[in-house]
Amino acid sequence: MNGRKALPGLAGAVAAGTGAELCAVALTASAAWLIARAAGQPPLSALALAIVGVRAFALFRGALRYTERLTGHDAALRVLADRRVRVYEALRLSRHARLRDADVVRRMVADVESVQDLLLRCLLPAAVAWIVGSGAVALGVSLLPAAGAVLAGGVLAAGLGLPVLAGLVSRAGARRTASARADLAVHGLDVTEGAADLAAFGATGRFVARARADALRLEWLERRSAAVEAAVNALGTAVQGLTAAAVLWTAQRHGAGVVPATVLTLTALVAIEAVLPVADAARRFAEVRPAARRVADLLSAAPAPSRGTRPVPPCPGIELVRVGVAYGSAVALEDVDLRIPAGRKVAIVGASGAGKSTLLGVLSGEVRPRHGAVLLGDASLDACDPAGVRAAVRGLTQDAHVFATSLRANIALARPDASDAEVAEAARRAGLLEWITALPAGWDTPADRDRLSGGQRQRLLLARALLADPPVLLLDEPTEGLDLATADTLVASLLGGEHTVVLVTHRLAPLAAADEVVVLEGGRVAQHGPHDELVGTPGPYRDLWEAERLRSGYSADVKTW
Repeated sequence: MNGRKALPGLAGAVAAGTGAELCAVALTASAAWLIARAAGQPPLSALALAIVGVRAFALFRGALRYTERLTGHDAALRVLADRRVRVYEALRLSRHARLRDADVVRRMVADVESVQDLLLRCLLPAAVAWIVGSGAVALGVSLLPAAGAVLAGGVLAAGLGLPVLAGLVSRAGARRTASARADLAVHGLDVTEGAADLAAFGATGRFVARARADALRLEWLERRSAAVEAAVNALGTAVQGLTAAAVLWTAQRHGAGVVPATVLTLTALVAIEAVLPVADAARRFAEVRPAARRVADLLSAAPAPSRGTRPVPPCPGIELVRVGVAYGSAVALEDVDLRIPAGRKVAIVGASGAGKSTLLGVLSGEVRPRHGAVLLGDASLDACDPAGVRAAVRGLTQDAHVFATSLRANIALARPDASDAEVAEAARRAGLLEWITALPAGWDTPADRDRLSGGQRQRLLLARALLADPPVLLLDEPTEGLDLATADTLVASLLGGEHTVVLVTHRLAPLAAADEVVVLEGGRVAQHGPHDELVGTPGPYRDLWEAERLRSGYSADVKTW
């Protein structure tokens, strides 16, 4: 759902909220008129219309308030969903490695959530307040121009002066609070996730003390923010009371009767009350503005794909021709030639930093080469339909994100229309089905960090990739976090399917099942060929194999373990 399609919903929420607040103003004014007029004991027929009006305004106010909540949250969630997709795509297409880091993804997910507050707690109440304030001033001017002018001054003070003050006071505090919250999150994760390492080096006390200091600093800043909020609310109440008193004094000075003076005074009270939320909206805007700006900067900086519309072949092979990739001055790949026919199983190995993950990014179209060509079937990748490329070439990357929702929803993200049986089959192939079915909540178990081990998280992401069922499956360290026996069994299963598979791995034992092994060194192809051939040939692959044998206690026979 495009964010623009939510604009009618936001406009409807503003209209409903405005109607609810205008009903509150009309209810107060009509009730004040009714009470003041009834004091003169007129005929009941003279009060009938006011009685009906009081009842109608009370009923409509509740109905419109419910409508505002319903339409406003629906529109905000639609905008939020659109922003999530756009941010995820921007991160996926980014050429900068730091923007594709999993920690950055988590931070950006939190930033995107600020869009909801920006709409529901900033823009919506501010728009409603100003429309209602203008309507109340118009009512006051129609009854008594002088009193209406006084009311206009009160509305400006509450709807403009207080918000400016709240925004200025909150801006610096919001930055410090956001910084303190980020520091606490980082240092808290150091303590919880690195507990074993910290204990081994005797650094637990120092890191706990640092996290505790961050927590105390954040607590002090939030107390200060609460004090500022209380002070602004107190000033708002003072403005409300002074405005009502000034309107009453003006009405009496100009000889207004009891009924008009009562109506004007109570209308002033409720009008200022309707405008006061603008100050809280300004304070909240100061808090969410940095997050909203980060999201906007990411979306504006994301490279737009310039591919054509040529359809992708049903079972395409992939070929790289003299491909080079650089991140600034750092060369990641240089003159890489690689041909992967349909159905072929290729493993990519090499030392850390050799360019393995970058190579997968080139194959998927997420990383654009500085030079060279990427062919999908018989067509250049740039000439192919982007949607077709995404459907044909999918996979598992190290920075893939696990969302804060159920296990089933995380897997089904690849194919939202998949049946329960298809989701279960993907989980089974990833070695995850027995664990999920044994959980108390089963498929509805939340996929949070506390529930998932590293291996379970990796298999969850693998199940998502398998559910997509693409012709070309790209896998970046799919067995990370698993024990060796489980990892080798899983890799052998993946290499035994019908898909075209490109597998990046540091584990060499199960690669006898691969059709070809490609060894990268410094961004270049150093060796390639079948596992058995490379093991028997002196070179970087044999060196890696010998090192793995020593670590794992393999037999002297280099072909067995």
